[in-house]
Amino acid sequence: MSKTVEFYFDVGSPAAYIAWTQLPHVCREAGGTIDYKPFLLGGVFHATGNHSPTTVPAKGKYMMDDLGRFAQRYGVPFNNNPHFPINTLTLMRGAAGMQMRHPDRFAAYVDAMYRAIWVDGRNMNDPATVGAVLQEAGFDPAALLALAGEQEVKDTLKATTQQAVERGVFGAPTFFVDGQMHWGQDRLDFVKEALK
Repeated sequence: MSKTVEFYFDVGSPAAYIAWTQLPHVCREAGGTIDYKPFLLGGVFHATGNHSPTTVPAKGKYMMDDLGRFAQRYGVPFNNNPHFPINTLTLMRGAAGMQMRHPDRFAAYVDAMYRAIWVDGRNMNDPATVGAVLQEAGFDPAALLALAGEQEVKDTLKATTQQAVERGVFGAPTFFVDGQMHWGQDRLDFVKEALK
């Protein structure tokens, strides 16, 4: 019987971007499935007292260099975003809304957000840029904004974020397999072992 990995992610996390690109391969090799859990990393930071590693300049520089090495190893594009940090509240509401209402386009939406932030270096703090990115990816910006504004969507993202905090999540990406937590894209080997 195949196992499932619960994947808590926020598009504002570069480590979660790397994990997003690799987790499907890991699951294919291990015979597992993915339960995507879009959540708000800023909300988790606030609730847990955690902060982005980039708040410590030396650690932030090292982390970005290290993620670049992982991206090179995996053969995926990665660039530091000059507009970081990105306020991802609307973007993650969009992810939650797409998962709820248009699951067939959920992955395409998240791909577009990750690419805009961690490959193309777009300023996703700017609503006009967000609209342009959505349009380029084949989405209706006005419809997406309306979806992100639905109360049920807001409540879902808030509930998933609260659930994450209650389960001990303090950062992104975080994975659960059989209730066991793994944090960081550099722990995908443990996720793979747990799935097997």
